Amino acid sequence: MAIDSSQLIFYLFSFMIIISAIYVVTLKNIFHSALFLIITLFGVAGIYILLHAEFLAAVQILIYVGAVAVLIIFAIMLTSRLASHEIKQSNEQVTIAVFICSGFLLASLGSLANSVWRIVDRPLPVNNTLTMGKIMMNEFVLPFEVVSIVLLAALIGAIVLARREGA
Repeated sequence: MAIDSSQLIFYLFSFMIIISAIYVVTLKNIFHSALFLIITLFGVAGIYILLHAEFLAAVQILIYVGAVAVLIIFAIMLTSRLASHEIKQSNEQVTIAVFICSGFLLASLGSLANSVWRIVDRPLPVNNTLTMGKIMMNEFVLPFEVVSIVLLAALIGAIVLARREGA
């Protein structure tokens, strides 16, 4: 069984995503976890490019890497108490988390095994990005507005926490 270049690149992106996601949840330094989150999100954008979904890759990089991850890093940097020794950065609920994650893994594998995967050989439409943009800005404009309000609330919360600690 020969592996072509797109499969090899997919496996490399998948390996990068899995390893960096494991580091996101296992590292004790929250700043390093945020950096590995950025690597994970870039890997997902790479898989979108392999799937010829360039618009989704651009949105992934602009919104998740460019906005959410940078907002998380700014919140970490503005909150100076996160680096102090007073805050315990460990989790005593590891066994519960392992059971819950195992349940989600089994449910995901079960749904993947029972899914019918239809493969269509027709090419993507030429104006794929234009069509997706129109759908997102017409039908799904409310979720975009809700996300912007949530991000604004998180930014205001980080500023309030930083001001409260500085005083």
